[in-house]
Amino acid sequence: MKRIVATGTFDLLHPGHLFYLAESKKLGDELHVIVARDVNVRHKPKPIIPEDQRLAMVAALKPVDHARLGDQTDMFAPIREIDPDVITLGFNQFFKEEDLERALREHGLRARVVRVGRYEGPLSSSSQIVGRILAERGHRT
Repeated sequence: MKRIVATGTFDLLHPGHLFYLAESKKLGDELHVIVARDVNVRHKPKPIIPEDQRLAMVAALKPVDHARLGDQTDMFAPIREIDPDVITLGFNQFFKEEDLERALREHGLRARVVRVGRYEGPLSSSSQIVGRILAERGHRT
């Protein structure tokens, strides 16, 4: 059984998320998704959707076999528990593959890191969706 881990915030689910998860699932037999905790999202605006709701949405997606919230203090804790063969990164996730692989080895983890390509359709990011909402409906009360 080849286990794959995908991670992300998954705020305002969109086709780019579905593409990332479907492409991740193709790399193995079982897809585990780690959803970022609200308190751990520091590299971009805080999520609009609360973590428990984001988790429920991700868990309901067809490619996902298992979904869980990340650890609040140790990002490697759930990865140690899952012991994946591959960890996938979305095209715009801020990790560098080689840096993450080095950190995994330092924590005794054997997973290789694979970056998934970009979804080329419209509205493929949460920020694009927010921008469209503000542009088209921001004037309403």
